[in-house]
Amino acid sequence: MASAAAVQKPVRINWRGLLRERWLLAIGFFAMALPTLVSMARGPWSMESGVHGPIVVATGLWLVFRRAAEIRANMQPGNVWLTAAMLLVAVPAYIFGRAYDFISVEVAALLLSLLAVGNFYLGLAVLKRLWFPIFYLCFIIPIPGWVLDTITQPLKILVSEVVMRSLSELGYPVGRMGVTIYVASYQLLVEDACAGLNSLISLSAIGLFYVYMIRGSNWRYSILLLALVLPIAVAANMVRVAALVLITYYLGNAMAQGYLHNFAGMVTFTTALLFIFLVDKLLTPLRIFLGGPDEGPDIGASA
Repeated sequence: MASAAAVQKPVRINWRGLLRERWLLAIGFFAMALPTLVSMARGPWSMESGVHGPIVVATGLWLVFRRAAEIRANMQPGNVWLTAAMLLVAVPAYIFGRAYDFISVEVAALLLSLLAVGNFYLGLAVLKRLWFPIFYLCFIIPIPGWVLDTITQPLKILVSEVVMRSLSELGYPVGRMGVTIYVASYQLLVEDACAGLNSLISLSAIGLFYVYMIRGSNWRYSILLLALVLPIAVAANMVRVAALVLITYYLGNAMAQGYLHNFAGMVTFTTALLFIFLVDKLLTPLRIFLGGPDEGPDIGASA
């Protein structure tokens, strides 16, 4: 017969009661979050570089709510001064970002505000236990354009050079000047979407979620698998650019820049994601060597 201590009833959170007690906090949250979400939906999330945003929000919140019992069991009031310091940075930054349309600052400030409130009501110990969902949700912060330009330039040059040389070896009339590829009488500019950065951001977010859920406690192998996201994304986009060059050569520029351009992007992303899963499968012996065959996320034991 099992002892009473061995059988623990799950801790349930009365969300309706919390909303009644913290109604002012809920109003403040929605007053900040809803306008930002609308701006994200109209801006970054409508572009290829931000398609992962809604997925990250949904899965990130799920990662938090799935541990509601653990949060309830360990929550305690946090440091008031730390909360005040975080809000003194977050609130003015949010107002500044909102007023001057700096969406990256606005979203980062919103997340910092949520962390401040979380620290006040749940305590720093709980936030430490939720380190992964917090880090994962940071993927919704849009990367500023000037940062994208700086990071993508080497990738664009690399992709352009490899595609040009590969097709030239196959006998196609292809040339390159900077990040512009010339084929026959056409020219194609290798933009950020074709250089792999957009896929890299989305693949990193989804790959990080996959690694955490499936291989989370095997941290050495997790780092290795995440490190492979960059070459996989760049290689997949080399194939994408080569395909668009060939479509332009055989079918014309209008066809390559039409629906086939977006379709090629979706196929490239899906292929790269499946390739990550395949690499994970092929590296099973290495995973076993580094720490075990079936290790799930390290969600943290109860204190």
